[in-house]
Amino acid sequence: MYRYLPALLTLLLWPFLSLANEATAEIHAIDEKGVGSSLGTIIISEIPEGVRLSPELHGLPPGQHGFHLHENASCEPGEKDGKVQAGLGAGSHYDPDKTDKHLGPNGQGHKGDLPVLSVSSEGLASAAVTSSRLRTSDLKGRSLVIHATQDNYGDQPGGARIACGIIK
Repeated sequence: MYRYLPALLTLLLWPFLSLANEATAEIHAIDEKGVGSSLGTIIISEIPEGVRLSPELHGLPPGQHGFHLHENASCEPGEKDGKVQAGLGAGSHYDPDKTDKHLGPNGQGHKGDLPVLSVSSEGLASAAVTSSRLRTSDLKGRSLVIHATQDNYGDQPGGARIACGIIK
């Protein structure tokens, strides 16, 4: 009888254990005036390959967009070069190793570099992306930022910040 106890406990506790490896972010439109309406959510799950970010978003401009994990849990505007800009409260890309390099999701630079976010012609984003260099423990208390244009993982990290969500 006791030999089945570990398996039984694992089965009973599995829903609670899996929740510890998940996070969510409600994504909002942002501009220089602040945080706007909700565009949906991103569910983040830890998987053997890293983390999977599963968006259910609407109201975004169609096309490919830069998508990053930022260091601060804020989506508020901030001032840079004397001009108020959307989402600067999120800070820089998450870079715990202080690489100061923008080398893409599989490179050895910022850990905050995520695969591009694809948005359909209807403004919907639902295709999951995976980051092999992150774990859910890296994410909580940070923010996800969606940029206006595609990221080239070099000198163009995606342009203006258009959407943001704090990871919980």
